[in-house]
Amino acid sequence: MASLPSPMSPIQFIDAALFCTSTFALSYMDPDQKWLIRKHLVTLLQDFPSLMPSTDTFNYNDGTVANLLNAKGDLHLSHSAPPIYITIWVHENYPYAPPNVYVNSSNPTSQVSQEFDLHHQPFVDASSGAFTTPYLQSWLHPRCNLSDLVHNLVKLLSSNHPSEFHTHPSRVSKLEAMDRLSCTLCNDVSAVRAITEIETEELSVIQVEVLKRADIAASMIIGLEHENFNLKKKVMELTEEADVLKNWLKIHERSIIDVVVAGEGAEENAFEAVDKESNMALNCLAEDMALEDLMYALDKAVLEGVVSFVVYIRQVRELAREQFFRRARFC
Repeated sequence: MASLPSPMSPIQFIDAALFCTSTFALSYMDPDQKWLIRKHLVTLLQDFPSLMPSTDTFNYNDGTVANLLNAKGDLHLSHSAPPIYITIWVHENYPYAPPNVYVNSSNPTSQVSQEFDLHHQPFVDASSGAFTTPYLQSWLHPRCNLSDLVHNLVKLLSSNHPSEFHTHPSRVSKLEAMDRLSCTLCNDVSAVRAITEIETEELSVIQVEVLKRADIAASMIIGLEHENFNLKKKVMELTEEADVLKNWLKIHERSIIDVVVAGEGAEENAFEAVDKESNMALNCLAEDMALEDLMYALDKAVLEGVVSFVVYIRQVRELAREQFFRRARFC
């Protein structure tokens, strides 16, 4: 960084930086551009003597760097308001590109700490301190220049400074009125944006909850559809079984009527064997099941202690032998 040497005046420093060959070569190439920059800087320093020129490396947001002239110092708004420390970087494409203007929350070279609240300035980025005023956004050569820019900054900051002063409406210019209107609109937009952000966060929370409930409802619907499908399948199976039963009833309707008419004993006749061999098979099956029931009864008797184990073994052997012969007869 090259600052103003003590024996050198601001104009001499600007001439040396722009036209003298040095190791710190600036990024201005066109001679006509250099003379125009000199003219605008000299006018700026004459109108605002508190600003001083210097040179330094400027880092752009895209990572590129340039060696540029800048003017920095305290900007006095009024007798009652504390000064504001600003830095004006003269763009390498100046005057066709606007300068880059930054404001500090406090003067880094001052021993008196007078903080400037960046968060309540609608045209200042609180994180970087960069100005984005309508004058800079509508910059057009040759209508715009550094001196008029700083005059415009004084008006803007005065209308938004904590120790602001008021001007009679009859003495307010059209441009100043537009700037004040822009400040008011920016403040309103900031307030609406803050409220909108809060409402957006609340709606985001509600949206997450709604999505969760939608997932639960979708799962319940899938479960109900699956259950409905199973019920329909069960109804079809029962319908088929009912059809089979109806067909069986149609075929055996006459036999059922005969059983009902026959009265007592008809139920047993309905299950009588058709021949002698079948009758013997039924009797054998009945005896086998009876023996099985008897052995089951003996098992319970042993467990309850009614029959001794020796008697149980002897009876089971005899019953098993007899059951074997019953089964072997009709295998």
